[in-house]
Amino acid sequence: MTNRYHWPFLLARLAAGMSMFGHGFVRLPKLHGFSNWMVGQFQKSMLPDAIVVPFSYFLPLAELLVGVLLLIGLFTRQALIAGGFVMIALIFGSSMIEEWGAIPSQLIHTAFFAVLLCFVNDSNSLAVDTLLKSNKSKNRQIL
Repeated sequence: MTNRYHWPFLLARLAAGMSMFGHGFVRLPKLHGFSNWMVGQFQKSMLPDAIVVPFSYFLPLAELLVGVLLLIGLFTRQALIAGGFVMIALIFGSSMIEEWGAIPSQLIHTAFFAVLLCFVNDSNSLAVDTLLKSNKSKNRQIL
C-alpha cells in the first residue's frame, strides 16, 4: 500500500460491501416472504405489481452480488456503479410510497459508492482486481 487513501478506501469499500451483502443475505432464505412484504408496501402506490414483484425478487440478489464483489474487490468499479443504480431504484421506490425515512440511508449508500468511484483506480488495494491486474502485467512482461 503506497497511497495514503488505500486504507480509507479499503475500509469504506468493505463497509459498503458488508451493508449490501447483509441486506441481500438475510433476505434470500425468506425471498418469497420478502417479496410479499414489498408488494404489500406498494399496494397504495402508483407502481403496478408487474414492476414491484420482479424487482422484489431481483433486489436481494443484486444486493448480495454487489456486496460480495465489493468485499472481495472483484469488478469493483462495476459493482460500485451497480450499487449506485440499485440505490437510485430504491430511492425511487421509497418516494413512490412516501417512505421518506428510508431515503437518507439510501443517499448515504449512494454517496459512498460515488466517492469510492472517484478513488477506485488509484486506491483499490487488497482486492482481487489488483491481483488480476498485477498478474496481467507480469504475463505481458514475460511475453
